[in-house]
Parts: sequence; structure tokens; C-alpha cells
Amino acid sequence: MVEGVLVGIDVGTSKVCALIGEVGRDGRVTVIGHGTVPSSGLKKGAVVNIDLTVRSIADAVERAERLSGWKIDKAFVGVGGAQVESLNSTGQVAVTAHDREVSREDILRAIEVARAVAIPSNREVLHVERRGFIVDGQEGVKDPLGMSALRLEVETHIVTAPATAVQNLTKCVAAAGVKIDERVANALAAADAVATDTEKELGVAVADIGAGTIDLAMFNEGSPFHTSVLPVGGNFVTNDVAIGIKTSLPVAEELKLHHGTCDLRGVTEDEEISVSVLGEEAGRMISRLELCQVIEARMRETFELLGAEMRAAGAGMLPAGIILTGGASQLSGIAELGREVLQMPVRVVAPTGVGGLTDTILTPAYATAIGLLHWGARSLAEGEPARYESAPAFGILGRLRDALRSIFP
Repeated sequence: MVEGVLVGIDVGTSKVCALIGEVGRDGRVTVIGHGTVPSSGLKKGAVVNIDLTVRSIADAVERAERLSGWKIDKAFVGVGGAQVESLNSTGQVAVTAHDREVSREDILRAIEVARAVAIPSNREVLHVERRGFIVDGQEGVKDPLGMSALRLEVETHIVTAPATAVQNLTKCVAAAGVKIDERVANALAAADAVATDTEKELGVAVADIGAGTIDLAMFNEGSPFHTSVLPVGGNFVTNDVAIGIKTSLPVAEELKLHHGTCDLRGVTEDEEISVSVLGEEAGRMISRLELCQVIEARMRETFELLGAEMRAAGAGMLPAGIILTGGASQLSGIAELGREVLQMPVRVVAPTGVGGLTDTILTPAYATAIGLLHWGARSLAEGEPARYESAPAFGILGRLRDALRSIFP
């Protein structure tokens, strides 16, 4: 039985991905359409050319529509970019009901008080996530609704992004003919796809390593306490390889993927690779060790930056370690190098929890896109189902599906 149809659009530095998913009554998501195209017009997760970005989004949407037979009307859209930031804030109110029971209005008032922090006018609030409640001094309350209390305090995690960057992305999605259900920070979306509730309760970090940025979310006691974006990613490794070996970026990317590793222990000095070099027709042979040393050096520096960010935010609160996901996390030997540099458990995880057309999308590169569907399914379960209904179906497949649903609702 289908509860609704959701769409997630991940607008990344290297690719734009649109996923269409059906949500069952049990909350499980089944992917019925996906479209992925190379991204144009973005740099480090931010829009730098509106026309090219609109074209990429429209192409990805068209492919997903063609595969599924559904017309995409609205979508959950991921927001990245190097200036996504977060802060934690608390709000406290007196319980006003005559029977001193916490009502939904009390909870909303407390959240509004927590939200009323000084946020610069050039930044836009993406999320106000509830971390936990304190009821008359009693900490660790997850849901205070109906509890007897005089005073209610809430701790929230607020995620913000530059207002102009969010407006430019919104403009591009709208120009591609899609309305936005909700804008979701990429880091939180990816965490929904790869981290379990147990890991979030224990304390875990999720690093979505993309082409131009790393989206980082840190969790403890089941909720996020730090969200940020680092302006480094897989493209920086490719650039270093291209410069070090004097070859083109496409050749450097191919060398990185097919011959590169971050773990130098398995690379011998006598291994050689044939590579085309800029300005030379015949090309030349290079040492594989030389290639891998360039990759290892850049990734070591990347993990050191990641470690510094995590220590500043409270890395001691992460007994479950760090989960790596995203396209650039598929680099060979990355988990081994991460464990050496960060001195904590490190593993590469692909997204789970969806069915349907998953042959090509259950890889780390699709963590954010699948996470957006998970986020939408949770929103659907929590209220306003009509808000997330898809636009009417089109084509023969769509009309057939609509006819069947009218007979077997």
C-alpha cells in the first residue's frame, strides 16, 4: 500500500541526482526512478553559473521522470557549500496549563525561544533540530508531551547557510520546474542514509566526502550536535595527481580511481603504469608508488583537517567513530589511512533502507540523495501527508498505475 511519493534532488559539485521513491504504510521507501547527470555550474557545492546548474537539474529530473512514469512537481533538496554552519541553543519557558501538563504549545514556545538567537541577517536557518528536553531540572527527556512540570527547557541544534547561496539554489530548482518541499543540509541527509539509530545514540560522526566539499555531521544521544562543511574533497586529490604527473584532469581522475590507493603498504617500487602526458604524444611510464604517494599525502592532509574540526567540536563524544560516505570515500585504502590519522574507528558505508531500482544507487556516492528520501519519509510519517503527494502521473505507465489505484486503493 503506497502512502505517498517523494522526490530527493542532490545538487553536488560533480553530479546532480534526482530520485523518486514510493513510501509504503510501513515507512519503507522503494525507488521507482532515478536520474544522474554530470554537474555543471557548481564549485565547492555552491552555484557559480545559474544557467548551467538549471540545465543539469532539469536533465536529472527528466531522466528520473522518464524511468518512473511520474511527473516531478516538488522535491526535498540537499543544501551544501563550504559555509554551512551550526550552533546549539537552549530555550526555557514556564508551563502555562492549569493542570501543569506540558502541551504541544509549550514545546513550540520553548523551541521559538531557543531559535531566537542572534543569527546574522545574511544567513538563513535550514534546521532547528530538537536535541533533548529538561523538565524541572530532569535531563535526558526525549518527549515531554503530557508530563507534569512547572518549567520546560529545550536544547536545539540550529543549522544555517548563507542566504544568497540558498536563494541561488532555490532559484535554479524553481527554474527547472520543481517546487521545494524542504531544504535539507547534505550532512544530515547523508547521516539518515548510512548511520543507525544505535550509532547516533552512542556518538558517531558522518563525513560525506564529495568532489568539492566534505559534509560533516556529529551525533550524540541520538541527535546532531555539530554540522559543518569543509572546503576540500576528491577533486583536490585529482588536481594534485594532474600537477604531479603533468597530465590532464580526466586522465588523473582515471589513474586515481583505477591505480590509486591511500595505503602505501601494498605498493611496490617496481610497479609501473602507462600514462599520457601533456605535450607528449607517446606518453610515458610512471611509478605507481609515485602516484599513490601524491594521493596519500593529500588524503592525509584532508584527514588532519577533518580531525581538527572534530576535536574543536568534541571528538571525545564519538565512541562509534566516524563513518565515511560520498563518492570520494570509495578511494582504495581510505579507511586504513583514516584510522591511522584520526586514531578512532573509521569505516566506509553505503546507504541502505531502500528497495526498488537499487542496482546502481546503493553506493556511497548516492548517500545524500537516498538520505533525502529517508528524510521525506520521516516528515510524511510525522504529519501533513497531503503536502508530500506527488504530481499526477503521466504517460501510459502513469495512467495505468492511477487506474489500478482507483480500483485497489
